[in-house]
Amino acid sequence: MTTYDETFGSPGERLLQEALGTADRAAGFYERQMRPCLTPAMRDFIARQYMVFLSTADARGECDASFRSGPPGFVVSLDDHTLTYPEYRGNGVVASAGNITENPHLGMLFIDFTDHHIGLHVNGRAQVYSAHDHYALYPHLPADPAPGRQPQMWIHLSVEEAYIHCSKHIPHLEPAPRPRVSPGERPKDSEYFTGERRPAAPPGPPSSPAYPPAPSYPAAYPTASSYPAAPAYPADQAYSADQAHPRDQAYPAEQAYPTDQAYPVERAYPAAPPTPPSPAPPAHHAATGNETSPRAPAQTRRERLLKLLR
Repeated sequence: MTTYDETFGSPGERLLQEALGTADRAAGFYERQMRPCLTPAMRDFIARQYMVFLSTADARGECDASFRSGPPGFVVSLDDHTLTYPEYRGNGVVASAGNITENPHLGMLFIDFTDHHIGLHVNGRAQVYSAHDHYALYPHLPADPAPGRQPQMWIHLSVEEAYIHCSKHIPHLEPAPRPRVSPGERPKDSEYFTGERRPAAPPGPPSSPAYPPAPSYPAAYPTASSYPAAPAYPADQAYSADQAHPRDQAYPAEQAYPTDQAYPVERAYPAAPPTPPSPAPPAHHAATGNETSPRAPAQTRRERLLKLLR
């Protein structure tokens, strides 16, 4: 049978550990994780938290769970063995503080939902202090931990045990501003669970099918004035009358290109021989019967042929 350190745990825990076969694991947890006071890491963790869950019970052992919140560090670590937190005006029942006056046992659970997703249990014996007595003992503490709210009393906890709550099933939550809700969207707090619910409005006639909204176009298209102006170039400088503007300076004449140079005269070649004059045509004169033309021989042959054919 496993031997326990009686500092932590209850007889009921040990009975179930033996029945379930987890006694050795539980003994390791008690040794590694549970402390009789707050470690520096625990105190630093508590100083960053803005919420805590409370567990109390009255003299008959009837339990009550509650919740407190405030600015980060509203639960103050006075030293390694003491925590304190303010109690503000609420619904007037003061259930948690009332239980503490009968049964001083108080359990506190801090959970980091946002950054490290880890929890811390702190259990011990609590005592109720009036605001006057509290500030007489700890005058250095702020009178209004939550600006605008005055504590009616303070709860002091003498730490008996503190240990980790593993991150396995802690959800991730992101801090955000509380949304505004109109009165018609939810009942008042005093009527939320016990008041009469208003019947839901009957459904109206079926509406026409919803068509996708028309695409939105820009209200105004860019105009010429909406484009950046052309860069301003420097104006011409003013020059005196006797000072020549750079653009009026005389530049050297253009150089002569090779095509304009004088080349030597072409070499003279021998002239072609003169062409003999054409023979002058014979002079025309009055024809006679006995005179023959240049074609006389051909005519004579023809005449001869004609004579032979006759």
